[in-house]
Amino acid sequence: MLTKELYETYSMKALEYLDEAGIALTEEERKNVEVAEYELGCLDKVGLELVVYVNTERCCAKELVLLPGQTCPEHRHPEINGEEGKEETFRCRWGTVYLYVEGEPKEGALATNPPEGMEEYFTCRHEVILKPGEQYTIMPNTLHWFKAGEEGAVVSEFSTKSRDEFDVYTDPRIDAAGKRNV
Repeated sequence: MLTKELYETYSMKALEYLDEAGIALTEEERKNVEVAEYELGCLDKVGLELVVYVNTERCCAKELVLLPGQTCPEHRHPEINGEEGKEETFRCRWGTVYLYVEGEPKEGALATNPPEGMEEYFTCRHEVILKPGEQYTIMPNTLHWFKAGEEGAVVSEFSTKSRDEFDVYTDPRIDAAGKRNV
């Protein structure tokens, strides 16, 4: 369970990373950093911090912060009521992000691994490594997960409408609609 103290600690850490990346935020945005911990009780391994700039019927823009080794769990953005799922572009702003999508694994070992003890819930092995200034677009309903490198990462997300409550996770312990933010 995410306590208020833990929420505040991770929010403050996220702000430090956003500052390091040179991302300018308003005072209101700084007060509204969200912490997604997926109710797994291991925010240092699975979770992320985010700032949502806009989320309308047509588009969404966010900053995602992953602290060192933090992982966003494997999921997809499905069709909802006949509307195509979310298409999203990740652009690395600072640090390194390891993105894994459906497709053929690349030759050799992965640059990073899923969180220990949770490997069965991370099935994508096509690796895309993003450094600052590099980006990758994920098409709707594509299974994916991502993880920060040793120094952490800041990623700008540009997408069609975000409806995170409908995301489908590989890990059955995660219920997108039940994600908690304190």
